[in-house]
Amino acid sequence: MKLDDIKKLHQKKYRQALGHYLVEGEHLVLELQKAAARQPRLNASELYVTGAFEHWASPFKTHQVNDRQMAQLADTRTPQGILAVVPMPEKGLEPAAEPGEKAVYLHEVQDPGNLGTILRTLAWFGGFRCLLSPGSVDPYNPKVVRASMGAIFHVPVETDVPLDSLSNRYHSIACLDLNGDKLTSEPFSTHDCYLFGNEARGVPQEVLAQLAATPYTISGKGEIESLNLASAVNMCAYELARDS
Repeated sequence: MKLDDIKKLHQKKYRQALGHYLVEGEHLVLELQKAAARQPRLNASELYVTGAFEHWASPFKTHQVNDRQMAQLADTRTPQGILAVVPMPEKGLEPAAEPGEKAVYLHEVQDPGNLGTILRTLAWFGGFRCLLSPGSVDPYNPKVVRASMGAIFHVPVETDVPLDSLSNRYHSIACLDLNGDKLTSEPFSTHDCYLFGNEARGVPQEVLAQLAATPYTISGKGEIESLNLASAVNMCAYELARDS
């Protein structure tokens, strides 16, 4: 890929047009290389390094660039000097669900840091698939990729999944609500899909009713009105893993 095209990968429309995204930094490139050992499609990634990383051992085709070029390619202000251009998964070709897999559906999540943190949590516990509604932040946004700390390679992610399609895919759906049963109640772990709303607006109540989503509550004793989205998903994932 030409250097001018790589610069464009900072923008979603070009990531979609060119079918690639950026992975930046030593840790993320190491995670990418580990993932490529199990996912052959990732071996089409290409590595770009400065002189500081000229001896980096990699299975990928490697190109050396100067510091000025790296600064133009990288998304961070002070790049480490190593990044990869990675092929995006083909839509509709996500891995099939594993036995016992749970789905986490995020409705119009907007914050890249939230999504990256959620992916990291789902990868840590394992056995989860992440579904993103239309209007959600792009999971291949460089900020999401960095916040995921490599989890983007390990969690099946589906984008532009309509909210009203869930009832056709999943027999039983759960959601969070201030008036639901406790998260620690026995039925919480029996659902197939766990629905979380937008950071500010949540999920429209009429849609929850149509989906017949069972409400659950994360009990708290403090004065604050709500939990951060990523924190809520973290607690739910922990509870599900504890019960498994």
